[in-house]
Amino acid sequence: MMPLLFGATESPLYGVFHQAQGARRNAGIVLCYPFGQEYMRAHRAFRQLALLLTRKGFDVLRFDYRGTGDSSGECDATTATDWLHDISEAVQELRETANITSVSLIGLRLGALFAAAACRDVSTNIEQLVLWDPVLSGAEYKTELLQAMEDEVPSDKGVVTGNKITAEGALHYNGFSLADKLLRSVIDLDLRDTVPMQVSKVLQIVSHETPSFTELRSSWAHHPAYRYHFAAAPHDWNYVDDFGGILLPQPVIRAIVQWFDSGAVS
Repeated sequence: MMPLLFGATESPLYGVFHQAQGARRNAGIVLCYPFGQEYMRAHRAFRQLALLLTRKGFDVLRFDYRGTGDSSGECDATTATDWLHDISEAVQELRETANITSVSLIGLRLGALFAAAACRDVSTNIEQLVLWDPVLSGAEYKTELLQAMEDEVPSDKGVVTGNKITAEGALHYNGFSLADKLLRSVIDLDLRDTVPMQVSKVLQIVSHETPSFTELRSSWAHHPAYRYHFAAAPHDWNYVDDFGGILLPQPVIRAIVQWFDSGAVS
């Protein structure tokens, strides 16, 4: 495991490179995080996923978008275009660091929406794509956050959280803020408009069934190598249950590793 900085010198991105173990496959995988508390909760699962994939011979890079985590920049000043560029930078960095040509993407939640959008750039040249509990669209993501805020129950002391929409249009939810500029640019993204036919294989893996997942399944069913897989597991990344199951949703992690290892999931 090797921490590194990459991208533009004046505004570097932070990443962690996991080198393939044993027989290398000359193939790598970039992990695309979700946002906010979901990013925080997914950190352990992404680390575990990266380690298991290296044991199957894959080089792996997980990284922070600009304005998030340990990358430079301010989130308030970024747009969806910036984060899509960051994914391209991460793909190129993995190719150069591991000296490989074949790179695939795994995206979780909002990260899945961005990973799929990044595949539209032919120059990125993504080999395989995994969408883990994907957000169907930026508009649906905003609606989901607003609904969660509306459903919020005050504590027994009558204290409410800082969840709100500011006068400037920023959406504050669960300790993180989506600036109006970023939120408006994310709304333009929609998986139904992003069938990546140039990607050789696509896996949509879900930990629970929803109408949105079914809709996406129908939208992408005509891809010649599309696969839908249900692996029941905890899925609310904003909160930790009594057993901490969301921190390591093993059924999904195992299924993703199996898909990359053998080309299929049972």
